[in-house]
Amino acid sequence: MKKKNLQWIIICNILGVVLFFSWYITQFSGFWFEVDKAIFYGFNQMLTTSKAFMYFVAFINLRAFDIAAFVAMLAIFYSYYRKSNVEGKRWLFCVGVAMLVSAIVMKQFDRMLEFDRASASIYFEQLYHNVNFVSELSGWPSKDRSASSFPSDHGMMLLIFVAFMWKYMGKAAFYKALAVFVIFSLPRIMGGAHWFTDVFVGSLSFALIILSWILLSPAADIVIDWLEKKVPLRYFLIKR
Repeated sequence: MKKKNLQWIIICNILGVVLFFSWYITQFSGFWFEVDKAIFYGFNQMLTTSKAFMYFVAFINLRAFDIAAFVAMLAIFYSYYRKSNVEGKRWLFCVGVAMLVSAIVMKQFDRMLEFDRASASIYFEQLYHNVNFVSELSGWPSKDRSASSFPSDHGMMLLIFVAFMWKYMGKAAFYKALAVFVIFSLPRIMGGAHWFTDVFVGSLSFALIILSWILLSPAADIVIDWLEKKVPLRYFLIKR
């Protein structure tokens, strides 16, 4: 491992730990709580002032809408895949597998944390009893609550995609992936099923710590190189 990469891993880990504990030591008070509360009620109150907004939030929080995030990521990935030659297609396939492995690794760390936090909608409903649930307002089966919302699984998976696109596809792919992350991490926050900090503290701190070891060390490259040697090139030949 290059010395510079190790330095960046240490920096990312420090940033991740500081970010996490800046929230953890206060949780339901202080700066992050005020940010969470303001964002939650900002969106929640709009559910009753605009019917169009209410149905929009209800729609983007349907389970089926989650497929849209996957389609968006697949479209970006495929745009590079289809332009590649046979060797490039195999390499990109192996990058995709490495992403899936990284998602599994990150999920295991999430389970080790064993940290349960009820969603913003549940917390404020129990505390103040003045919460609007978009599923009740719309009559649609929208996701607007969660018994365990920290960190956001959606956020972590999207950040994995962002990080891999940045390292292996370049800046243009990174900006596209970042847009997907922002757009598709918002629905659960707007609906109340996630706190703002579930994504922008929880998911981000996990990504900084775990993905830095995967992508700034030789780990991801070793997996990709190994897969390239195991996956036959003929699978990517186009038959006419």
